[in-house]
Amino acid sequence: MAVERTLAIVKPDAMGRGLLGEILKRIHEARFQIIALKSLRLTKAEAEGFYAVHRGKAFFEPLTDFMSSGKVVVLVLEAENVIARWREVMGATDPAKAAPGTIRREFGTSIQNNCVHGSDAPETAAFEVGYFFSAHELL
Repeated sequence: MAVERTLAIVKPDAMGRGLLGEILKRIHEARFQIIALKSLRLTKAEAEGFYAVHRGKAFFEPLTDFMSSGKVVVLVLEAENVIARWREVMGATDPAKAAPGTIRREFGTSIQNNCVHGSDAPETAAFEVGYFFSAHELL
């Protein structure tokens, strides 16, 4: 398996509930390397740019409103098969359908307020990592 990189986001709902430490603990337990990390608050325009692929869908406005509602932490994770493995650690988008022991099952409260984000494919990861981090931040 090849070493890959993915973007992870600790969303405003998790930040507001003080879950950053628990989520970072799970990242470390999964043996993911944190290549880059920053805390920020997305503007509405930045959230719209990040989720542009969903523009026109019914959930676009509520999603971008939510993602710009508070602080987030964005991270670049690296490991073998990290995209699929991080998605396993996160669990299904809907916390009610997520496997026991996953972040979303244990801490998520709704499909929107599910605490974390992760890229779903190598192409998506490349776009998402580049959206938040410049090349010199990833050395």
